[in-house]
Amino acid sequence: MEKYKHKYGAEQIQVLEGLEAVRKRPGMYIGSTSVRGLHHCVYEIVDNGVDEALAGYCTEINIVIEPGNIISVEDNGRGIPVEIHPKTKISTAETVYTVLHAGGKFGGDSGYKVSGGLHGVGASVVNALSNWLEVTIQRDGGIFKMSFEKGKTVKPLERIGDSDKTGTKVRFLADDTIFETLDYQYEVLEKRFREMAFLTKGLRITVEDQREETPKKSDFCFEGGLKSFVEFLNKNKESLHKPPIYIEKDGEVPVEISIQYTTSFSENVYSFVNNINTIEGGTHLEGFKRGLTKVFNEYARGHNILKEKDDNLQGEDIREGITAVISVKVKEPQFEGQTKTKLGNSEVTRVVQAAVNDCLAPFLEENPTVAKAILEKCISASRAREAARKARELVRKKNALETSTLPGKLADCSSKNPDECEVYIVEGDSAGGSAKQGRDRKFQAILPLWGKMLNVEKSRADKIYNNDKLQPVILAVGAGIGNEFDITKIRYGKVIIMADADVDGAHIRTLLLTFFFRYMRPLIENGNVFLAQPPLYKLSKKGIEDVYVYTENELEVAFKNLEDQGIQRDQIAIQRYKGLGEMNPEQLWETTMDPEKRTLIQVQMEDAIKADEIFSLLMGDEVEPRRKFIQENAKYVKNLDI
Repeated sequence: MEKYKHKYGAEQIQVLEGLEAVRKRPGMYIGSTSVRGLHHCVYEIVDNGVDEALAGYCTEINIVIEPGNIISVEDNGRGIPVEIHPKTKISTAETVYTVLHAGGKFGGDSGYKVSGGLHGVGASVVNALSNWLEVTIQRDGGIFKMSFEKGKTVKPLERIGDSDKTGTKVRFLADDTIFETLDYQYEVLEKRFREMAFLTKGLRITVEDQREETPKKSDFCFEGGLKSFVEFLNKNKESLHKPPIYIEKDGEVPVEISIQYTTSFSENVYSFVNNINTIEGGTHLEGFKRGLTKVFNEYARGHNILKEKDDNLQGEDIREGITAVISVKVKEPQFEGQTKTKLGNSEVTRVVQAAVNDCLAPFLEENPTVAKAILEKCISASRAREAARKARELVRKKNALETSTLPGKLADCSSKNPDECEVYIVEGDSAGGSAKQGRDRKFQAILPLWGKMLNVEKSRADKIYNNDKLQPVILAVGAGIGNEFDITKIRYGKVIIMADADVDGAHIRTLLLTFFFRYMRPLIENGNVFLAQPPLYKLSKKGIEDVYVYTENELEVAFKNLEDQGIQRDQIAIQRYKGLGEMNPEQLWETTMDPEKRTLIQVQMEDAIKADEIFSLLMGDEVEPRRKFIQENAKYVKNLDI
């Protein structure tokens, strides 16, 4: 290997002073410099107020997006200490905002019993990544203020007045030379802080957006805590029992859990540590699952619902149709990285399992009607699981006898490298035929679907394995479904849904997306699912190249562009595509399949709770919430077939 010729001595070793390291590598501290990282800065400041609430000192936090994308966060906690810090020899407040890993959340004698921001980088990182930031503190009978620019102190802390109140107010403008955008998404912040209010019983959080002429404002305060959270999650579902089951146990690791079963078949369990959403779960989630399985099996055997000859119910049987929120407060949590998505403290498993056992077992004894309704559903799920296993084995045996395990209608590509391969799931045989002829056979596979597809929101896994519309999709993707789904086994890096630009096409897209969300969710989380965008119109005139238009808004722009070329509207032939089958193979390739020209929409899931709500609303059994949704959104519908 050729050696890189350069000097390598003491002078080549960089020492980044203060907050320079944060500005040099912001992604290490906030994940990214995209809009997600931008929002993370707001969360870090708000988390400090929530920590005050967890300590019992804060009852209200107000977040405002001011004009110009300035963020203001004010709480009525104790206020950051203002005295000179013995180690840094500057005010403690300035130390918190200018020194990494400086905070009141370390060690046994810290200022907080539990806290989310245990790395001590939140406030200082936000300061480092801000164009400017100012902090106003009310404490010890006074009002104190300090200000910074790009992490450097401009005005040290000084007393500017008197006050008998306490609290901290932070205003900052994120640095546009670091972030890709400064445009905060109100709905994302609203969702996050609603969640925080659910998790911190009695804490009032307001979110206001002052950027538009008509401000938006949300006010959240839930005395019911997690029970209110579960009721909110299940608002579009039919519950098996009311109110939700509530578990609370104090101790070295306080545990709070709320559970409610619904008639749906999906499992929705959300876990939090110190109000931080641990989207990858961890030891607290493991403890909950173990405890739940143990308690229900013991109850079922103790009441002769399960006989000696019967197998125990499995965890997935017991969690079918469950909505649960688990919240633990851990003094020194071990998270995977600063993004805190998985809890690693092994002792928490035992604590949560014990809490479930100690609280849920007595509840079932005291509420036999609820226990019976839940266990009937669990046993039904167990039977369906066994039926699904048999159906799965039949599919495997059938495939083993055939020369290929791939569905018969699949026109596969020649490449076997998933990173470059893509499969188009196409509505109808006619469009499938055009797609097969127009594709690039090296990396593009075509799977035509026909007929009415199964709504998986109303079906269990055994019905899915036996469904002749979904079975080809399962076989083509090649990674299994449900708990057996393995993202490393997918055969195609892009799974592209290509349906007509009409109501039927929208319905097919929704059915497939419901299936992917419920049974192949990692496919969405990993960014493998896309929607093709076929054109709505073709504008043509002899002597000029055809112009394809993909949205109603683009149509007027296309006409104007042609008029600028001296072509009048009455000279232009307009074709409105009702279906993919109306395009010949060359047109389909040119408009919808050519990687150089096509438009693909990547299906992303920013918010699993919101996604679950939408799929339950649109595809579930409850009619009234769906009717209300349709009535409220009918005015936005375009291109409705008549």
